[in-house]
Amino acid sequence: MEIQKPYLLFLGDVPDQLAAKTAHGIVDWRPEWCVGQLRLPGCKADCGLTDLDIAQAKAKGAKTLIVGVANAGGVLPEHWVGKLVEALDAGMDVATGLHRRLSSFPAIAEAARRNGRALHDVRIPDMEFATGKGTRRQGLRLLTVGTDCSVGKKYTALALEKEMRARGLQADFRATGQTGIFISGRGVAIDAVVSDFVAGAAEWLSPENAVDHWDLVEGQGSLFHPSFAGVTLGLLHGAQPDAFIVCHEPTRTKMRGVQHALPSIQAVIERTVLEGQLTNPGIQCTGLAINTEHLAEQEALGLMERLGRDHGLPCVDPIRTGVGPLVDELVRRFPVRG
Repeated sequence: MEIQKPYLLFLGDVPDQLAAKTAHGIVDWRPEWCVGQLRLPGCKADCGLTDLDIAQAKAKGAKTLIVGVANAGGVLPEHWVGKLVEALDAGMDVATGLHRRLSSFPAIAEAARRNGRALHDVRIPDMEFATGKGTRRQGLRLLTVGTDCSVGKKYTALALEKEMRARGLQADFRATGQTGIFISGRGVAIDAVVSDFVAGAAEWLSPENAVDHWDLVEGQGSLFHPSFAGVTLGLLHGAQPDAFIVCHEPTRTKMRGVQHALPSIQAVIERTVLEGQLTNPGIQCTGLAINTEHLAEQEALGLMERLGRDHGLPCVDPIRTGVGPLVDELVRRFPVRG
């Protein structure tokens, strides 16, 4: 799948910033690929890009309209279809990470056909996976896990890749969601894989490699989330991580989209070790990544210092402080092996 650049990011009329996390992720890691954003009336998200209509974006060179949202159920609202058709008629391709195929909308399929444009459904796997086997394989793997959804698992894995490569380490980000695929150009939307094959897809995504090579696997959901724990568990078993980082948003009291209370960091560490030992008996937590976006500077720094001390682990905010201490810990615990 080759998605043509640059992008126009379509935000629709989503109700908050988190609902546009796909667009935000692209802007954070590939800003040079984005010409602007398109928002409908009532949209409560803003990526900080220039607001453009279809004609203006085309004039600026946009080649693909990216539906930059992640909503419950991965649906494309009917009242968005017209804008996607308009983009196709203007000569753009359209890409989405939602669950329903773009070609299943007759108006979109017809517009793509008459204009000779491509439709990209990055959340729908274009290959078949085997079931997970749980066989140990060479190489090192890290998985980001969370106390909840949308707490920074993807951002943390990407920040680790950037820092590790800057130090000359072998490291590759492995995308398991639509935003990561848009950023990296490769991956599998793990929540769209049939449940029996989730672990196998994760094994395919992080195959045997050099002894000192790190696969940094983007986590999904949470082992404690009643909606998504199954996906999280399959990914954990298939990735067979040697190390994991717990990601946490400290201002939440309930998990996103449900009424369940947020689990403690310690509970996440204990359950991840318990479940992860099935395929990697040596699994260990090597750090904490705290999303302190909603905290003032001193409050955030104080919280990270306390959490690090309480858990005996390096504790960072990948945006405020960087992930240097997390990489230091990985280098210490997993020295290069010849």
